[in-house]
Amino acid sequence: MLEIEKHTFERTAIVGIVTQNQNEEKLNEYLDELEFLTFTAGGEVVKRFSQKTDKPHPKTFVGTGKLEEIKVYIKEHDINSVIFDDELTPSQQKNITRELDCKVLDRTNLILDIFAQRAETSYARTQVELAQCQYLLPRLTGMWTHLERQRGGIGMRGPGETEIETDRRIVRDRISLLKEKIKVIDKQMSTQRGNRGAMVRVALVGYTNVGKSTLMNAVGKSEVFVENKLFATLDTTVRKTVIKNLPFLLSDTVGFIRKLPTQLVDSFKSTLDEVREADLLLHVVDISHPEFEDHIAAVNKILLDIKSADKPTIMVFNKIDAYKYVKIDENDETIEKTTKNFSLQDWERTWMSNLGENNTLFISATEKQNFEAFREKLYGAVREIHISRFPYNKFLYPDYKDVIEEEDDEDDTED
Repeated sequence: MLEIEKHTFERTAIVGIVTQNQNEEKLNEYLDELEFLTFTAGGEVVKRFSQKTDKPHPKTFVGTGKLEEIKVYIKEHDINSVIFDDELTPSQQKNITRELDCKVLDRTNLILDIFAQRAETSYARTQVELAQCQYLLPRLTGMWTHLERQRGGIGMRGPGETEIETDRRIVRDRISLLKEKIKVIDKQMSTQRGNRGAMVRVALVGYTNVGKSTLMNAVGKSEVFVENKLFATLDTTVRKTVIKNLPFLLSDTVGFIRKLPTQLVDSFKSTLDEVREADLLLHVVDISHPEFEDHIAAVNKILLDIKSADKPTIMVFNKIDAYKYVKIDENDETIEKTTKNFSLQDWERTWMSNLGENNTLFISATEKQNFEAFREKLYGAVREIHISRFPYNKFLYPDYKDVIEEEDDEDDTED
């Protein structure tokens, strides 16, 4: 008999604040995302806490009254960990941990934990470990009580080194070692990219969990890991892909997220080099997500940070099969139409008029809806770059419609 595998989820509470820069609606949206991140990491969110304040409390992030409320709740309901939506300073984390007497994490720590779980290759593990060490270094004080004690005994008298200083030195040495290791791998990967020749490079970019890997599997007939969780794909996958006899390289990159830890952007520099060196970007968007425009802005910000915002880009609005909107009576002038009432046709008119019809597309990668139009647009964009690079290859790769007509003629001849 097969044993039924039981998954035990860590009972968790999450905490966020409403500030001048973040209203209640925005906070709920971030907490929804934090809950999904917690689920991805193996936790179950039992309770949400929020507080209105002008700015985070410098010592405890939330006020003392709210902290006491959280403390009482976690003791009564057997909560294992408390996760804060924003990055905590080392002193805040130390003070909150002392007060709550349980595991305290912030958004950055949670994302790093998910990355550590998902890293498959030696390179990805090295990148994640570097980010974790950089995050850990300023937080060593007070993480373990034994670190506050001076080493003593035979041979240890005199000024010496406190245990906290020893641990800091170990972590700094580890960071230096990891940076050197990444430099070596970066050099190897740069050589690999150089050996790919002058083939057109297309990179899939977008927010996490928008369907980039599903799209890559559908276009390139690859077998990239797909799961409905955040950061299912960490390692960059590059595949040679052919559409109607036109070859190009398609790469699937790590998904982006709002409030992405700076340590991760730094340590995943080489992974993002795939985006930097790409000739064409496919910016994949989950149009079924209510805040997809915020996701686009977050991705564009990171593209700007890595100096890739000016690359030729096709906006691919995915998951049209899951899109839902609130229908209203168009003739009723008392009801104000908002983006929540936009149909897919409304969005198409909005985005296509803003960016141009050749730069936007609405598809479903799982249901293959509008997929032939996607292949045609991708073929056309790759062909244009290829011909600019190799003008004498123009006749090898005709227009997509001409290729279809040739295939139809061949089928008729065979019949």
